[in-house]
Amino acid sequence: MLKLFSYWRSSCSHRVRIGLNLKGLEYEYKAVNLVKGEQFSPDFLKINPIGYVPALVDGDFVVSDSFAILMYLEEKYPQPPLLPSDLKRKAINYQAANIVSSSIQPLQNLAVVKYIEEKAGADERDIWAKTHIGKGFAALEKLLKDYAGKYATGDEVFLADLYLAPQLYAAVNRFNLDMTQFPLLLRLHEAYSKLPAFQNAAPEKQPDAPSS
Repeated sequence: MLKLFSYWRSSCSHRVRIGLNLKGLEYEYKAVNLVKGEQFSPDFLKINPIGYVPALVDGDFVVSDSFAILMYLEEKYPQPPLLPSDLKRKAINYQAANIVSSSIQPLQNLAVVKYIEEKAGADERDIWAKTHIGKGFAALEKLLKDYAGKYATGDEVFLADLYLAPQLYAAVNRFNLDMTQFPLLLRLHEAYSKLPAFQNAAPEKQPDAPSS
């Protein structure tokens, strides 16, 4: 059985959980507590030398980084597909995923917001996070307006949705971002909340999520 090293509130882990659920793959959940620093333990560093989650173990093969994991799953388990066959829509999926993974998430991840809070206080931490999330969301609103259907790039769930859903979840539930300025993304957030694959991947549903 596949093993997923994950942390309940990690957006990267969140998107991989969605991908596994969409493809109907069973996996063993292996919790790595980022707050306690378990990602830097010698045992975990043998799995992923950079000390990040998620990491997927498939037999004697280990792959880390959410994009690499999702592309591995896509190649090994091609149905249902995570990418559309249309070349242009496929490129838009890659672009949307990259905006999230490169231009939003690194600027509001645990290590960054913790550092800003220590240096400048909680208020500045929240301003920083909302500013950079908002900048990325504004770009995504413009990018997706000509491609969105029921979901980000049409009426089927694809890679862009796997990246958007965790980031939207974090914006709403962790950073309390005012989403009224992003009507398309807000609509997508509501659509994702109705899908079992997304519901079961939600942070609060994970074994290591706090009970209260």
